[in-house]
Amino acid sequence: MYPALLATFSSDTLIEGMAVVSGIASVWYSRKENVWVYPLGLINTIIYTWISFVAELPGEAVVNFYYTVMSVYGWYCWLQRTEQNEKRIQIRYSSARYWVAQIVFFTACYLALYFSLVYLKEEFFEGAIPWADALASAAAFTGMWLMTQKKVESWYWWLLTNITAVPLYYSKGLVLTSGYYLVLTGLAIAGLIEWKKRAQRT
Repeated sequence: MYPALLATFSSDTLIEGMAVVSGIASVWYSRKENVWVYPLGLINTIIYTWISFVAELPGEAVVNFYYTVMSVYGWYCWLQRTEQNEKRIQIRYSSARYWVAQIVFFTACYLALYFSLVYLKEEFFEGAIPWADALASAAAFTGMWLMTQKKVESWYWWLLTNITAVPLYYSKGLVLTSGYYLVLTGLAIAGLIEWKKRAQRT
C-alpha cells in the first residue's frame, strides 16, 4: 500500500495540488462564514471540472462546473447587506418547506444523473461508476445550493458527498484527491458543529 501511495504522490501535478489546497482553504472559510469561501472555491472547482472529466467521472465534472456557477451566485448572496449594514442572509436551520424542497431536489438530481451516467458509461465512459458518481454529485448539488443560503443542513449533504467521494476517487488512482475528500469530511463535521452554534445565537 505505502509504495503505491508514494508513487501516486510523486506523480501528482502541481495543478491537482493547487486544487486540493484551495479546496481545503475554501471549506475552512465557509466554516467561519467568511466570503473568501467563494473566490478560493472557484480555483478548486475549475481545476476539478477538468480532473473529473479526464478521470471518467462525468457526474463529478458536472457538479464541479455547477460549483463554479453557484460560487459566483453564493459570493453575490453573501456580500449582500441590509440598510443597517448587517448580513442579509444569516445562518439558519431549514424550515419544513426547505427540507421537502431539498429532498425533492436531491432525488431529482440523483435520478437524472444516474440514468445519464448509465448511458454515458455505455457510450463514452467505460470506467464510470454511475450509482456512486450520481450519489456524490446529487448530494453536492444540494449542499451547494443550501450553502449559498447559509442553511445548517448544507453540511449534512457535504458529509454525504465527501464520504462517497473518498473511495470513488481512490478507485480511479487519484489518491491525493481521495485524501483531500477525507480531510473535507473532518472539516464538514467541524463546520456543522460551528454553524449549529451560530444558528442558535441568531
